[in-house]
Amino acid sequence: MKRITLFLSLLLLLLIGVLTGCGAKESSGESENKKRESYIDQIKKKDKITIGIFTDKPPFGYVNEKGENDGFEIALAKRITKDLLGDENQVEFIPVEPANRIPYLQSDKVDLILANMTVTDERKEAVDFTNPYLKVAIQLLVKDSSDIQSIDDLKGKKVIVTKGTTADIFFTKNYPDIELEKYDQVTESFQALKDDRGAAYVNDNLLLFDLARETPGFKVVNEKLEDPSPIAPAVKKGNKDLETWVNEEFEKLSKEGYLLELYDQYLKEAFGDNVKNPADVIVEGEWK
Repeated sequence: MKRITLFLSLLLLLLIGVLTGCGAKESSGESENKKRESYIDQIKKKDKITIGIFTDKPPFGYVNEKGENDGFEIALAKRITKDLLGDENQVEFIPVEPANRIPYLQSDKVDLILANMTVTDERKEAVDFTNPYLKVAIQLLVKDSSDIQSIDDLKGKKVIVTKGTTADIFFTKNYPDIELEKYDQVTESFQALKDDRGAAYVNDNLLLFDLARETPGFKVVNEKLEDPSPIAPAVKKGNKDLETWVNEEFEKLSKEGYLLELYDQYLKEAFGDNVKNPADVIVEGEWK
């Protein structure tokens, strides 16, 4: 009888453990579901989304003559805000520099980075990217009088980069023998080239096309230093809720042709003959 009683007691304890475990798993699953749903809910509750943008990088993000944020990415950010919160004015724009985009996400200063951020393997270790909206390659901007025709001509010369850009990362990693002149902002970097503090300014070609068009006496060297890479919004590592929402939003905008509308409005004139077809720079859908 004692053995039977002991056996039944052990069996009861085992059943309680199994049920408790199942309950814990269900509770954990429910918490995880709530966690996945909570970030969008949190944005809606505060009725505001904070987006990191550039203020000195036309035609993508800049301050216009009225003192207002303007550009391709600004318009895209406003549309995202409108579709998420019902009013494009419910966005708080946070000016960022290339080097502080990731720290701003990691420290929750912004919900989303929409500031010409090229997707790289190194950056993917620190943040998560949504599907892209543009593709870009690194090229050289030089004065018209320069005889530089390729990266091989930079040996023994100083090269200007903006801190934290893919150009900065590319040269630091692949060409440690080339001396870099580093600046925080695009405007500072371009001014350094004007002042002959370096033989070339290296950055995303989409930016350089506009600088060359707007400023007589400068040209973009034809050579692409790397294969084209995607530019995409970035979210804090693990924020699948916002990442998924943005991907679904981009899918909808692509079906509307909205990105091509923004291209015509902000990029077509800026790129001129450097871009023959919008499909050469606009990405609609996942990166292939």
